Amino acid sequence: MSAGPFASGVRNAMTIDVEDYFQVSAFAPYIPRADWERLHCRAPQNVARILDLLDEAGVKATFFTLGWIAERHPQLVRDIVARGHELASHGYGHERASDMSPTAFSDDVRRAKALLEDLGGVPVLGYRAPSFSIGVGNLWAFDVLAEAGYRYSSSVYPIQHDHYGMPDAPRWAHPVRDGLIEVPVTTCRMGGRNLPSSGGGYFRLLPYGVSRWLIDKVNREERQSAVFYFHPWEIDPDQPRVRGVDAKSRFRHYLNLSRTEGRIRRLLSDFSWARMDELFTPDLAPRPAHA
Repeated sequence: MSAGPFASGVRNAMTIDVEDYFQVSAFAPYIPRADWERLHCRAPQNVARILDLLDEAGVKATFFTLGWIAERHPQLVRDIVARGHELASHGYGHERASDMSPTAFSDDVRRAKALLEDLGGVPVLGYRAPSFSIGVGNLWAFDVLAEAGYRYSSSVYPIQHDHYGMPDAPRWAHPVRDGLIEVPVTTCRMGGRNLPSSGGGYFRLLPYGVSRWLIDKVNREERQSAVFYFHPWEIDPDQPRVRGVDAKSRFRHYLNLSRTEGRIRRLLSDFSWARMDELFTPDLAPRPAHA
């Protein structure tokens, strides 16, 4: 846990969505799923770099890990666990929950959970849907997650967005099914709207000081823990450029990749951070071996 100049006594959750550049939803029209196997997977080297950054800052985080990545790079999973971080699920095949039937979704999240638990040797309590794809049209997904044995989800983004979002959803952790809570990624309420303040493309688009101010505002004024997220490909400015991508997707994906690692380093030192399970399911979180 770090405690930097913006420490307010509130601990925040640092989360990483472990997927590769060719698996992002915006690139789905340009990179067929059948091509994934022939593309060089850069996630292992990027996750290794993130683990070093976290060690340097003394921060423990939660890694929502894609089953497809874990199956092909099991050492990545073992390294996450060995370094004291929480292993959580990002599903298996990076398909939007909103595009799947209940049966297909159940197969996906159960397959990912079993695979991660087998490789990591730890319980997997948390799940995050690709592209925050649980919304008003597929709330049945919470039933599936509860039945599959997950204890928390972080799959709802309470904003208006062209690809996802449920702007009227509760902004803070809340029960959604018996034994299952939803922990939305963080927004800041201003001018009658929820503003994104938890990472992703906004973190790269806006000056660092904006993100820092928004998180500090949530901590100090609302006394709530922020849930921040980023992807391993966001610290990888040397990743291959995908040809033919539309201008909006190209802008969103490649903007300021060369600056992200430095911004993450500052963020880690400016605030206090912890794992999702420690903050939101403390009765279920394993105690560190050295405790």
